[in-house]
Amino acid sequence: MITGANQGIGLQIAKDLVAHGFTVLVGSRNLERGEAAAKEVGPDAHALQLDVTDQASITAAAERIRSAFGRLDVLIQNAAISNTNKRPDQSVEDYAATTRPSNVSLDEMRAVWDTNVFGVLAVYQAMLPLLRETPGARIVNVSSGVGSLTTNSDPTYPYRAIFGPVYPASKTALNALTVAMALELEPEGIRVNAVSPGFTKTNLNGYAGTETVEEGAREAVRVALLGADGPTGTFTRWENETIPW
Repeated sequence: MITGANQGIGLQIAKDLVAHGFTVLVGSRNLERGEAAAKEVGPDAHALQLDVTDQASITAAAERIRSAFGRLDVLIQNAAISNTNKRPDQSVEDYAATTRPSNVSLDEMRAVWDTNVFGVLAVYQAMLPLLRETPGARIVNVSSGVGSLTTNSDPTYPYRAIFGPVYPASKTALNALTVAMALELEPEGIRVNAVSPGFTKTNLNGYAGTETVEEGAREAVRVALLGADGPTGTFTRWENETIPW
């Protein structure tokens, strides 16, 4: 099951996993968009209405999965937003200047964290009983290199000027959740890893990215396909390049 899979990287991950023989559940806030995406992927894809900020939607999605399939083998937490009030004509740098710790809108921060952090945890809690039905199940959290505290502490890092409390710090928090989940599930053999897709051209960044969705999906797919002897609690970009926390 992939959250936020009706477009962008999530949609490409769905296509790639179907090509590897998976039955894929295309999570989408809007069911019609999810159905259109599933049709694009093919007969082994099924739309699933899922709003990660709506507990009733999450609960209903988990119940539908249990009724139809009885288990989950892989959960890919891909749904994310970068902002709620950035103007279309506003550069990332200009937006970052309005979201410094000294001036950030707490409502803006809460809205982004609601999807990128609390939504991830809510889906994890709801889907964990289904993952526990599969020996060696896997969770992949789609993070971002801009959330790395180690990297942002390096004065030579080119993107450190945009590190702030909204999107970048939400990915830092997601990384912390990844480690916490990995520690919790390690005794059960369920692997939990974070991946960075790179600066991919998607709606998330107003299509300003430099990599294709095919390139952005690669690491999530690679990690989703790792076997029972694969690692847990890692943060990587393509191809298995470790990103420091």
